[in-house]
Amino acid sequence: MNPEQLRRYLEFYRDMGVKTVYRREKPVVQAPAGEFDTLERIRADIGDCTRCRLHQGRHKLVFGVGNEQARLVFVGEGPGADEDAQGIPFVGRAGQLLTQMIEGTAKKEGIPLLRADVYICNVVKCRPPENRTPEPDEMEVCSQFLARQLEVIRPKAICALGGTAARALLGRKDGVTRLRGNWFRWRDIPVMVTYHPSYLLRPYNQNAKREAWEDLKKALHFVYD
Repeated sequence: MNPEQLRRYLEFYRDMGVKTVYRREKPVVQAPAGEFDTLERIRADIGDCTRCRLHQGRHKLVFGVGNEQARLVFVGEGPGADEDAQGIPFVGRAGQLLTQMIEGTAKKEGIPLLRADVYICNVVKCRPPENRTPEPDEMEVCSQFLARQLEVIRPKAICALGGTAARALLGRKDGVTRLRGNWFRWRDIPVMVTYHPSYLLRPYNQNAKREAWEDLKKALHFVYD
C-alpha cells in the first residue's frame, strides 16, 4: 500500500469514529495486491440496512447508478417516491430534468456525454418520510457509505445538488445561493455546488435554472476539456 492509499484508508476510518489503529506483525490474511474497496462490497456492507429510522418506511434502498469509473459524480439529497419504488436515484421529474441538464448542456458545449457516463447517488439511501430533509443523525449514518463510494470512484470532480448534499460534503451551513458556482473540496476532490433539480422545477425559480446550467457548464468543462 502506497502512502496515498494509506492516507485515504486512515481518513475513512477516522470519519467512522475509529481513533486507534493497531498493526499486526504477521497478518492472519494477506490481501492480494491492489484489492481494496469496491462499490459491490459497499452495497453488500449496507445490506438490508436498519441503522437509522429511515428504513421503516422504505420500499427499496437506493444505492447509486452509473459508470463506476465516472470522472464526474452527482450527489443529491435522498430518494423520492419514484426512486423508492424503483431503487434507482433520480428517475422522477427531478431526475428527468437532471438528465436533460447533463445531456443537453454537454451537447451544446460539444462534449460527448450521456447520463450513463456519470455516476449519481444520494447522501441518504432511503426515502425520508414525505420527502422531508434528512436529519443530521440519518445523514451521519449514511455518510460512511457515501464517503466509500466517492473514494472508490475517485472522480475528477463532484457536483453537489442542493444544500443537503453541500452540507454533507463540505460541512458548511451556507445556503446554496452563496455556495453555487464556486469550487470547494471534499478531501482532495473538487466540488461544484449547484441547485437541486427539484428546486428548479418550481415555476418561480427560472433564474435559478439559468444559474444551474452555468454551474453545470463550468463543471463539465473542468472535467472533460
